[in-house]
Amino acid sequence: MSNGPSPRRLGAALLGLLQSHVALLAHELEDQRDQALRALLLGGLCLAFALLLLIGLSALLLIVYWDTHRLAVAIGLCLFYGFGLLGCGAWLLSSLRNAEPPFSASLEELQRDREQLLP
Repeated sequence: MSNGPSPRRLGAALLGLLQSHVALLAHELEDQRDQALRALLLGGLCLAFALLLLIGLSALLLIVYWDTHRLAVAIGLCLFYGFGLLGCGAWLLSSLRNAEPPFSASLEELQRDREQLLP
């Protein structure tokens, strides 16, 4: 008999390792799904309320200045909305570029296991 691990014990150890990785991946997928759904819902609500507010404020400004400066107010509102769009677009691109990669914990765990298993 040899003193090394039997193929059965080695297989069981590898299966246990695989099971823990799959469990971690499933947990991360569930967290990502919950976070994405929450962000979409809150983002949609914020967008709806912001659009309603902008429509109301734009109408109010146009009503107040209709007789004297209607064209200047309309141009100013368009410029304001355009700069807001550019600013938010730049912010979105920046946050997407700096986002943490998905499944980073699983990848780190796999890297540690690979370093421990390989000489």
